[in-house]
Amino acid sequence: MMSELVQVGENTFYIDNPAKIGLFRLNEKEVCLIDSGNDKDAARKAKKLLEENGWTLSAIYNTHSNADHIGGNKYLQDKTGCKIYAPGAECAIARHTFISPSFLYGGYPFDELLHKFLYAQPSDAEYLTRENVPDGFDIIDLPGHFFDMVGFRTPDDVVFLADCLSSERTLEKYQISFVYDVAKYLKTLEMVIGMRAKLFVPSHAAPTDNIAPLAQKNIDKVYEIADMLTDICKEPTNFELILKRVFEIYDHRMNFEQYALVGSTVRSYLSWLKSEGKIEAFVEDNLLLWKRK
Repeated sequence: MMSELVQVGENTFYIDNPAKIGLFRLNEKEVCLIDSGNDKDAARKAKKLLEENGWTLSAIYNTHSNADHIGGNKYLQDKTGCKIYAPGAECAIARHTFISPSFLYGGYPFDELLHKFLYAQPSDAEYLTRENVPDGFDIIDLPGHFFDMVGFRTPDDVVFLADCLSSERTLEKYQISFVYDVAKYLKTLEMVIGMRAKLFVPSHAAPTDNIAPLAQKNIDKVYEIADMLTDICKEPTNFELILKRVFEIYDHRMNFEQYALVGSTVRSYLSWLKSEGKIEAFVEDNLLLWKRK
């Protein structure tokens, strides 16, 4: 795992992890982080980088509560006493992380879903407000991927975009990325297309000064998935068979984690397609069925 500290502005850096950790230098001694990495190991390496530079950690600003973004919260808070802030519902999940695997599964999760990729350690997070971000920071609402996800623009005009889009490689390899609210996700991507900044730093894609082409590719993928699901539902079909067909079309092999993540996403797409009038839902012979209109 890489943990290289990359400077992208006078006081703005990121730590190159699988889920990038933003770092902003508040003064000569104090820094804050944007997210905390996917686990204790990522957090430990981040702490080592801070120590090597003679910095102390004052706060962590979580973009959202997915485990790969809050996985280092508890370790860093325990070791440094730093504050942790998270927006809206994300704060509740950061404090009560059992919500996340329960939500993804749709009930009480079985043991194989209770691992660090879905279930981070809880931390003492506080609600993010405009008043508790550093001077010169902007909070950018980025709903859609998860409940109340946000990004941040630092005073160096560097924008951390969290998980509002996937890299081209991820889109090609996995095809269907996790989305909670498809309608809000599309609105967020359209907004991102119009944004300007010195540099954009997505959590899972390469930094760039022109984010619009990648945002458009993510929009195109949403509509591709929507067309695929609508076609799968040309005849009345229940959810499990729809999900099975998605895995077959994309030539993926299902495991417990992918059942939860892709399954939750497919349910979100079905809800959106129903609200858009593209498919309908009805109960027949004690089965909830979906059918193209």
